[in-house]
Order: sequence, then C-alpha cells, then structure tokens
Amino acid sequence: MPGPGDNTRNKPKNGSDTDVFKRSMTVTMRAIAGDKELEVGFAKDRPALAGSRARLPELPKKPSRSDVAVTRGLGDSMALKRACHDQRVHMKLAPEGKQARAIFDAVEQARVEAIGSRMMSGVADNISSMLEDKYARANLADVKDRGDAPLEEALALVVREKLTGRAVPKSGERMVELWRSWIEEKAGADLDGLADKLSDQQAFARVVREMLASMDMAEELGDDQESEDTEDDQDNQPQGEEQSEEGGEDDSSGEDTQTEDAEASEDEQEGAEAEATEATSEDLAEEEADAETPGEAKRKDNPFDSLSKDIDYKVYTTQFDETVGAEELCDEEELDRLRAFLDKQLANLSGVVGRLANRLQRRLMAQQNRSWDFDLEEGYLDPARLVRVVIDPMQPLSFKQERDTKFRDTVVTLVLDNSGSMRGRPITVAATCADILARTLERCGVSVEILGFTTRAWKGGQAREKWLKDGKPASPGRLNDLRHIVYKSADAPWRRARRNLGLMMREGLLKENIDGEALLWAHHRLIGRPEQRKILMMISDGAPVDDSTLSVNPGNYLERHLRAVIDLIETRSPVELLAIGIGHDVTRYYRRAVTIVDAEELAGAMTEQLASLFGEESARGSRGAGLRRAG
Repeated sequence: MPGPGDNTRNKPKNGSDTDVFKRSMTVTMRAIAGDKELEVGFAKDRPALAGSRARLPELPKKPSRSDVAVTRGLGDSMALKRACHDQRVHMKLAPEGKQARAIFDAVEQARVEAIGSRMMSGVADNISSMLEDKYARANLADVKDRGDAPLEEALALVVREKLTGRAVPKSGERMVELWRSWIEEKAGADLDGLADKLSDQQAFARVVREMLASMDMAEELGDDQESEDTEDDQDNQPQGEEQSEEGGEDDSSGEDTQTEDAEASEDEQEGAEAEATEATSEDLAEEEADAETPGEAKRKDNPFDSLSKDIDYKVYTTQFDETVGAEELCDEEELDRLRAFLDKQLANLSGVVGRLANRLQRRLMAQQNRSWDFDLEEGYLDPARLVRVVIDPMQPLSFKQERDTKFRDTVVTLVLDNSGSMRGRPITVAATCADILARTLERCGVSVEILGFTTRAWKGGQAREKWLKDGKPASPGRLNDLRHIVYKSADAPWRRARRNLGLMMREGLLKENIDGEALLWAHHRLIGRPEQRKILMMISDGAPVDDSTLSVNPGNYLERHLRAVIDLIETRSPVELLAIGIGHDVTRYYRRAVTIVDAEELAGAMTEQLASLFGEESARGSRGAGLRRAG
C-alpha cells in the first residue's frame, strides 16, 4: 500500500480521476505536514504556501506522468516546510544582505526537503522530479558562465546532495559544476557539518551563517539578534543572584520551548499569544508576555517607551486587567449558538460584503501575480504595438515579458470597539465584516488578526474598589479593569477562529471603551510580527468613555491619551494606521480616517480603505520599476 509521498499511483486519466488525485494530494500533504486543517487548492497561478494554505498548479487536461510527479513534488515540498520550518527562527537568524539572504532561504528549503527525502523514498523521487522540471524551465541545463548560474540554487543542490546522497538533477548539473570547486574550497568544512544538525533548524542555521562568512559574505550577515538577546538577558540579571544557576534554568526552558513548538499542534497554539506566534527565544517570549499587559512595552526599539514621560497618563492598577481568547469567555456550545445567531442576523449583508471582498481579492491577486515589462527584444510578441510595424516596416518587433511583482509580506490587525454603544446592529455588522475580510485577505496571503476591547465591569469594577479601600488617592488615572479580547490571532487559520466572532453577540459583553490603551496593545502585538508591512485598522463608534476614570480625572483625560498614542504611531512607528468611525467623526483624531453615518456602510468603507492602501503599495512599486528601467 503506498504511503505518503509514494509515487507508484497511476496518473489521472479524466476529470473524475483528477478529482481523486486532488483529494489524494490533500490527504497526503496534511499527513506529511501534520496539519489536518491544511487547505490545499489548485489554480493556474504560481504555486505558493501561506500559513495553512497551499496552492498547487492545475493539472493539464491530459497530464503526463511527469506532470503528476512534479505536482506531487511541489506538494511534498510545501508540506515538509509546513512541518519542519519555524519562521520565527528563520527570521531571527536570517542575514541582511540580498545575496546572503537568498542563499540562506534556499539552503533552508533544501534542509526541509532533505528531512522528508531521507524518511520516505517516494518523497525523494517526487522532489527530484520537481527540481528537474524547475531547472529545465529556467534554462539552466546549458548555462556557460557563473554570472548566469544562481549561486544560491547551486549551493542548495550541493547541500541536498550532501544531506540525502542523491545526485544533482541533470538539468542542474551544469550550474552546479560551475560553482562546485569554489563552494568546496570556501565552505567544504562547513558543508560536512550540516548533516549532524539536520533536525535542529536553529543549529543548522548557525552553521549556514558560518558557511556564508567562509564564502566572504560576513558583511551581509548583519547582527546575530539571538546571541545579542541572550547577552542582554545575562547582563540584565540582578547582581545578587547566582547567574550560573539562573542561566542553566533559562537554557533548559529555551530548549523545552523549542521542542514543544516543533511538536505542538495548531490547537495548542491558539490559546496564549506566545504559543500562537511560536516564539523560539526567551527574549521574544518575554516581549509577547509583556504585550498582554497594556502600557508596559519593553522592546528596546519601541517608540512608546517614553510615553509616560511625554503625556500625563497613568494607570491606577493593572492587577485586574485581562487579555483573553474569545473561547475562554464562554464554552464551545454557546460559541456555536452565538455564531449561528450572527449568521442568521446578517444573511442578507453577507452577500453584499462578500461581493466587496471578492473585488478586493481580485485587486490584491492582480497586484501579486500580474505585471509586465514592455518594449523588450525577446519574450511574447506584443500585438498592441504591431501597428508601429505596419506604419513603419523598419521598426523592430516589440515583445513583452511577465514578471513577478514584489508584494511585501503583510499583516493586518482589525481592532473592534466592543463598547456598549456598539450594541445591536453596529457590532453585528462589524463582526461580519471582520469575518469576511479575514477570509478574503488570507486567501491572498495576508495574515489577519482580529481584536476587541472593552472593560470587565461598569463603573470601575475591582480597580475602583481597590482605590476606595486605599483611601481615594487624588488623580488616580485610569480606574477600571480592562478586557482585551483576541478573536483571531494572526497565526490562527480563519476556519478555527470563525465561531469566536459570535462572542460579540453575547449579552453583557459590551461595556466601556478605553481606546488609547487598546490601540497601544494592538500596536505592540503588531510591531513584534515578522511581516514586512503592518497595517492597523481601528473601528469605533465614539470617543473613549469610562465613567469611573472620568469622574476622578479631567474630562478630556482619555481623549488626550488617545491623541498622544495616535500621534506616536503615525509619526514614529512603521505601522500604517487607519480608522473608521461609525456615526462619529474620527478624522479629528486620525490622519487616515473615514466616518460613516450608518453601520450598513462599514463593509464598503473597510474594503475601500484597505484597497486604497494596497493600491498605494502597487503604485510605489510601479514607479520604482519605471525609474529602474529609465536608469
């Protein structure tokens, strides 16, 4: 009986067989990835893996054995990356230079593929077929000069050969031969040490960094963030404590964390934020834990460290604040019931929002996959410019060539006001819009986080009781218990988090709103993400209001704090901030904002605002490409 990755099955011969093949591919990839929620799709777009979604190429109507093997190889490669690759470790140790980073990425891909190839011969055969096809399509079989042979690809094949014992694909032999002697001369010793570190991504990455230094790329490595973090942790230890004793405990904890992260299922990762982001170093874990306590950011490069000095705002106590997952506030059965109620309430609106979301998806996918260079000497014949040849036969033919558009890795955080004034239609519309937009953006490879903010009680809660017991000190600052809710973390797949949004329909959840601290909390979670582009969207229906706090502080206390936080994000943070006000003019707070009169307009406003942001990114990329061509 064939196992995962086995290549002995017959190729599909008709539509029905193709469907069976697709289902078989899905099951196999989920088994290899160890992720039963992995979504596998087939399309004419280029293959891609984004989180728990994999896209494979659509098979031809009459696929050959080679077509099937290549598709299976792509699927096995993606599934192995899902199972064996930790993006946090990779980002932490990745070099800064372009050439060094390309090599680092290619060798890491060779590592994950080697793990599967050594375990399953069928996987090894499939990946060999995939690589043979890859280099044949790139026309590298007859390359004659090193300048035309990518070093990163050659090195990845040499590493694969070392790790698996499998010969280099024939279509890549010439490319490897051009570089082999140079690679072995510069980094032969480092190559020999890779096999022992195969299953340890962090140790493997460190050897690769040493290999890059041996290849005269030390200047491109940049700082080793992980070793710096470790040194900082040791330097900051209290002098009165035994450093060796504490250090030993920390090291053990770090190793346990890495082991647990490698083996944890997605269900276990959805609870706490540190688990959801799969942190792999103690410093990062501490930062994310700190992010759950509003207003206590400790990142060395955080622009909000000086917040308390810049503005007159303080918190009486954070003892009773909480950051919780939606599933922690009610049981599964009630969440299912609330989600069903939400779906029933907005059956008609879902169609409208869905159409808007599909329009946004088409725009994003077009930016990612469709871009052309014109007036070239080779490529596809450009029929639009044939008229020039008709008018002047001496004019040369014009060709065009499709190229990849650099679409930066992006994460979007939606922050929903969960205050009492949102009760009814506004919160229902907001929940549905967030739900459908999250699904849409994730289809396009954009990570989405959905957060909510309110208070645990009306009129102060336990924080006010403590203040009263303490004798009512003057100017206590914020005097209520915060409740920050994680409906969907950026790493959680949409299908797992879908029912959590039903929690907004729960009676008694919506209370008061302290926008400034909610914005800080959402920003702190976002700033620690590995994505290159970060977008934060705030959806609110009024100014921050908390009767307990405002009764013992100036009337504009919370509003003044909100303005200060917004100003810092807009002027000193890489995060792109935008806001939508429902029946409330937020343009007086935010530079990029829109105000809508009715909650029914929210779907259009959210999609339009996001589309305009991505449109600006595309326009900047086009201008940059134009300048490069002109130069």
